Amino acid sequence: MQKNVELLLVEDDSGDVELTKQALKTAKIIVSLHTVQDGVAALKFLRRQAPYPDAVRPDLILLDLNLPKKGGRDVLREIKRDAALSSIPVIILTTSDSDVDIATCYDLGANSYITKPIGIEAFIKAVHTIDDFWFALAKLPPGKKELP
Repeated sequence: MQKNVELLLVEDDSGDVELTKQALKTAKIIVSLHTVQDGVAALKFLRRQAPYPDAVRPDLILLDLNLPKKGGRDVLREIKRDAALSSIPVIILTTSDSDVDIATCYDLGANSYITKPIGIEAFIKAVHTIDDFWFALAKLPPGKKELP
């Protein structure tokens, strides 16, 4: 049985958004990909605030750190402090391989930290690895498809 997974991608680089879409086309499951380009929009989406009143609750969030308006660390902090959102797994997918960034994100409650690989093939392979682990092997927390 193939399941449908709601995925929120918080990414301001349009090239990375397109690569992620391309990689997910060959995923082993059906992925409904929702994208926002900044941290403020991410929190509005998650809280179903305008312009996202019909947003679905994502099963998983892919979050870049270097975002306009509100950085990924602040978005992660707010997600994990919000009782209605804190159970949603958040994977950091960023260019930074800084030990400080990695430690900070795990301290804030990130479920995984992945440094974006350089090159199209490597990036697609990384997205497939996320697909394989988070959607095929790991058990995601049961959640409402609609946000509170």
